[in-house]
Amino acid sequence: MASYLETVREWFRARLDAPGGLSTPEGATLGLQVLAIWRSRMIAQALRNQEGGCVLGGPFAGMVYVETATEGALAPRLVGTYEDELHPHLAAALAADPEVILDIGCAEGYYAVGLARLAPHAEVYAHDTAPAALEACRRMAELNGVEARLRTGGLFHPEDFQAFADRRCLVIVDIEGAEDDLLRPDLAPALAGMRLIVETHDVYRPGVLDRVRARFEATHAITVVHPGPKTAPLPEILRNRSHLDQLLAVWEFRAAPTPWLVMTPKRSV
Repeated sequence: MASYLETVREWFRARLDAPGGLSTPEGATLGLQVLAIWRSRMIAQALRNQEGGCVLGGPFAGMVYVETATEGALAPRLVGTYEDELHPHLAAALAADPEVILDIGCAEGYYAVGLARLAPHAEVYAHDTAPAALEACRRMAELNGVEARLRTGGLFHPEDFQAFADRRCLVIVDIEGAEDDLLRPDLAPALAGMRLIVETHDVYRPGVLDRVRARFEATHAITVVHPGPKTAPLPEILRNRSHLDQLLAVWEFRAAPTPWLVMTPKRSV
């Protein structure tokens, strides 16, 4: 935390001395974001110190968390509101009793480990291209006693889905626009029978939501899920905090909307 605070200080020092500095709307917005991230990290540290480093709410309540998030905000993960628009869809996917869970773009394992805890008979495969993310994911699996059922791997290719053909699979994809390259039913016919929850990133690949949706319309019932306001009750530790801190505790660091495609196969495996 101290090193990040020094980074924030240096960032502001440099911009205060630069022409235009923070006086433009763009500069002021960026400065606000930098300070908000710093404050969010302070809140996350307080949650870890006072609540033992466990997720406090949502479907993964009680999951022991690693020290940092390798991608995005830690605080809403600890609070349990992170991507809570997916909670009913995760419940429906678990009710279908998946044999295999594929988490592609797993980061430190929020979904891979969380779902492994809730689906004790499922094999879980967590993939990420960042070695630090895979190391954190393995560590969190150990902290939660699911390491025996969780396997990690690097880059996942379209053809790799074929190894899980004819099995009840839940696939979660969050790969910053590369879903355009990965989700290719022409290269992986097995996708036709898999339940898919895919974060789309038009912010990086314009039109990717429509392209991916079009590829699966014949084989899947598709729901577009948009992030919404956070309405779940806050944990006790946050109830007496300022309104700004309460907002930052559930802020997910999103630069632009990233809707989800929840796709349920029309045929059963």
